[in-house]
Amino acid sequence: MMDALAKRHHLTEKQATDIVNLMFDGFTNELKKDGRIEIRGFGSFTVREYGAYKGRNPRTGNDVQVKPKRLPFFKVGKELKKRVDKTTG
Repeated sequence: MMDALAKRHHLTEKQATDIVNLMFDGFTNELKKDGRIEIRGFGSFTVREYGAYKGRNPRTGNDVQVKPKRLPFFKVGKELKKRVDKTTG
């Protein structure tokens, strides 16, 4: 992604990397604030909250307590679905 950005806009690799990192940092900060990010045609990012639960360690079989967590969730947009389907079908 960074190579394509650098070539298309005549940027150095470092400049392209900085731009992409700036965008990802912005997305992360917005999601941390319980924000919702929507990129029209591409999709939307939200945060889902999961409560604590009792799980099992697959290696040992021992019960473990899994802490509550907040994880990003992505819902794909209609336009992205169409574009991907065209290239695979």
